[in-house]
Order: sequence, then C-alpha cells, then structure tokens
Amino acid sequence: MKKEIRKNILQGKDTFSNKMVREKSLAMMDTLSKIDFYKNANNVMLYISFGKEVTMKPIIDDLQNREKRVFIPVTVPATKALIVSELKSYEDDLVVGHFGIMESKEEALRPVEPSILDLVIVPGVAFDKNGYRIGYGGGYYDRFLPRLPEKTTTISLAFEMQLIDKVPTSQYDLPVQYIITEEQFIKCKKDND
Repeated sequence: MKKEIRKNILQGKDTFSNKMVREKSLAMMDTLSKIDFYKNANNVMLYISFGKEVTMKPIIDDLQNREKRVFIPVTVPATKALIVSELKSYEDDLVVGHFGIMESKEEALRPVEPSILDLVIVPGVAFDKNGYRIGYGGGYYDRFLPRLPEKTTTISLAFEMQLIDKVPTSQYDLPVQYIITEEQFIKCKKDND
C-alpha cells in the first residue's frame, strides 16, 4: 500500500518542470516566513532537497540572513540513525552522500543533540491532513522524531499533489504538527504549548 502510494506520487512529481518546483516552493516559503514559530525559531533543522522536492535553499538563505542556526540530517545507514549537524556554509560544507543526497562533509560534521532544535522541517513523499506521512522507506525519521522534545515544532512542506486522504499508519508513526503546500497552511493537531 505505502509502496504503491510512494511510487505514484514520485512519478507525478517527476512531471513537474524545474520552474514549477521553484515557483511552488517560493509560495510555500512565503507562507512559512510569516508564521511566528518560524520567525521565533533560533535552531532550525531541515533537509537538503534533491530531485523534484520542495526547494530548501531559499529557506536556508533566509534563516542564515536572520542569523539563525541551520541544521541538516546526516544519515548513518548501518544503524538507520540521523545525526543532526550544523550547516554553516551551503557551498563549502556539503558533499554528495548516501542515496545521492547532499550532506555534510566529514570535516564539516558539527553534531548536536536534537534537544536544541526549535523547528524541524520533515521531508516526505505523501501526507494526510492529520500530519501523517509516507517517507522514502528508510525509517530514518520514524526513529528520529520520537527523540525530539515536546517544545520542538514539526512541519512539512509539500506540493498539493502530495496530499492524500489517509496515510496507512502504525502505532509508532508520529504526525507532524503543520503542513504547508503552495495553496494552504494546515494545522494538523493541537500545539503542545
């Protein structure tokens, strides 16, 4: 079921032009930049986008211009763990890593505890309006999200076509709190305030 959904959404995204990805991503960035939990966050973790994913580079630039600290995940395939590493320079710190995704060079690895994070932008392939997601199948975020403190806000940025009626879930799945698409801002569940 999840495999089928993943395949269909990824094939659908492959039809997007780079221009369309950029325009839709900028619309999401515009929404995100006006939200208090984004403006007030000092330590933000996001992912380095690849392929036809929502573009993260404008968000990284914006955060760094606001003098916020930016963190990215580094995957450890042997244990399926994520290391949270500070990104200081998009140009100098990154190298092609596992799965062909850009991640921190060994010498640019600056690990921190997830507990310092105020906001995490969580990747995914498909989402429902309850905040449940289908990832890429590695289970990295399923292991990582439970390690975040309650104060950390979780959000996903997704194209409208990545929304589905219901994501098949298990008892271990944790939903994100918010989703932004190019058309809407979705509050998935009550804040933990």
